[in-house]
Amino acid sequence: MDYEDLESKFHPKNRRLRGPGRLKTIIFCNPHNPVGRVWNPEEIEKMGNIVIENGGVVISDEIHCEILFKGNKHTPFASISDKFEQNSIICMSPSKTFNLAGLEVSNIIIPNQRLREDFINTKGGMVPNPNLFGYTALEAAYNWGDEWLEQVLDYLQGNLDHIRKFLETNIPEIKMIEPQGTYLLWLDCRELGMEPHTLQSFMIDDAKVGMEDGYIFGESGQGFMRMNIATQRSVINSALNRIKKAYLLKEKI
Repeated sequence: MDYEDLESKFHPKNRRLRGPGRLKTIIFCNPHNPVGRVWNPEEIEKMGNIVIENGGVVISDEIHCEILFKGNKHTPFASISDKFEQNSIICMSPSKTFNLAGLEVSNIIIPNQRLREDFINTKGGMVPNPNLFGYTALEAAYNWGDEWLEQVLDYLQGNLDHIRKFLETNIPEIKMIEPQGTYLLWLDCRELGMEPHTLQSFMIDDAKVGMEDGYIFGESGQGFMRMNIATQRSVINSALNRIKKAYLLKEKI
């Protein structure tokens, strides 16, 4: 995390200088999407202090907070201190953890009454309330979904271990960025020597594998691909073998 750059974003805008204007808030993603980084308490505290001391509010996107790989622990932003709690909007949902995205239900936690009233007034007429099925599914998932979630996390860990071993053995040019959380895998494909759109074409047209292109996340994402590993291992294995076959054919040309 670039704390110096974050601090600079809150400086008042000077018309004679190029630079951002004064910010009111930032969106903080923890665990991070797409790289799967789980921020530790010290990092969160340092970031939060910069924002709050400059009069800002943190919108903490913690939607993947329950999807963690072995040895990692999630720290909710609002749990750091009362000051952090009163200057934050916490966004969570069962949609990722329990695969309920189609029911369009989420949890927005806003301890500060003024912020909560502003949020309610702002979304009025623009954001619909969740439907009855969404509320029911949310309650059921949180009350009775722990055993299911444990099994999912074990399966995801197995998928991750399989992909790591496959790439190291068969396509070492593709480097797996070791995730700490989320089911989204960040793959470094720069050693394949392809420009972003060439890499996109290679995956879709040659390998017949659909992943999200890294460049859509910004310039620093060029040469990367984002892979969703929340699926059957047989599907993942098929995709990996297709990429391997397509790359070997390309190397022979």
